[in-house]
Amino acid sequence: MPPFLLLRATLAALLTLPLATLAQPSYPARAITLVVPFAPGGGTDSIARDIAKNLGERLGQPVVVDNRGGAGGAIGAAAVAKAPADGYTLLFATSTFITNAAVEAKLPYDPLKDFAPVAMIGRGPLLLVASRQVGATSVAQLVAAARAQPQGLNYCSAGNGSINHLAGEMFRQRAGLELTHVPFKGSGPATVELLAGRVDLFFATVPTILAQVREGKLPLLAVTSARRSPLFPDTPTVAEAGLPGFEVGTWWGVLAPGKTPKAIVDALNRAVNEAAAAEPMPGRLEHEGASAVRLTPAAFGEELRKELALWRGIAAKSGLQHK
Repeated sequence: MPPFLLLRATLAALLTLPLATLAQPSYPARAITLVVPFAPGGGTDSIARDIAKNLGERLGQPVVVDNRGGAGGAIGAAAVAKAPADGYTLLFATSTFITNAAVEAKLPYDPLKDFAPVAMIGRGPLLLVASRQVGATSVAQLVAAARAQPQGLNYCSAGNGSINHLAGEMFRQRAGLELTHVPFKGSGPATVELLAGRVDLFFATVPTILAQVREGKLPLLAVTSARRSPLFPDTPTVAEAGLPGFEVGTWWGVLAPGKTPKAIVDALNRAVNEAAAAEPMPGRLEHEGASAVRLTPAAFGEELRKELALWRGIAAKSGLQHK
């Protein structure tokens, strides 16, 4: 082909490409915002900042944490759901992202359709602890104490729709007990009331209650994971203690707006997995009784679907869903 014809053919081919393709820089070309749907200073915020730092180093662009707390995480999640699906606004999600959706029917987003799962970072158990006034050091003793009281016992949580709340509700249903939910505005106030003996039980995250358990201030009855925690190898799981199939965990992960291109999601998945595997994250997770998790976006999405179905079933059985 003569040179001028080859040039003409090349120009014609370029003209058929979408302008966005020709102009699109390689991803990422600027800073990324990681929305943390909780107030700064807590355990979730701290983990998110570690991930943001590691992630920025791998992507070659700053990853800036933006705290947008409130409404059980729904305010931050809604901001990400409405953000452009270009990979520059991400959500640092926890298990509360799903449990909150299980009880709130009128959220301004669909937890599955409006988000693209990117990567799960880690997963950890909850610790079932009781106040000293209950007088129980095992699940069997706890069940006996609850049945001995005309009104049963109560359990506290970090708020309606939290993982602590629904874990307690699952326990109530599976054990056939009378348990009253007492919500607080965060795990801190719940822990204070538990230590004072004004509430009876708490399905607490490890960072929330680890110090009190190690100092002997609260008896640890069981862990909610499928296997015993390396932090407490002598403590049984709830399933071992008499409720087969009882398995509850808290997790951390990253989500993007729903229509984010697959190529960007895949690039983020690789980067987040690498960030989670780099210190200080492995040591941080181990210290909190959690383990690292490495999932594909599709596998993470399947986990979200399974958990949402589980918690919606628990909420519906108890009439917890807010219409």
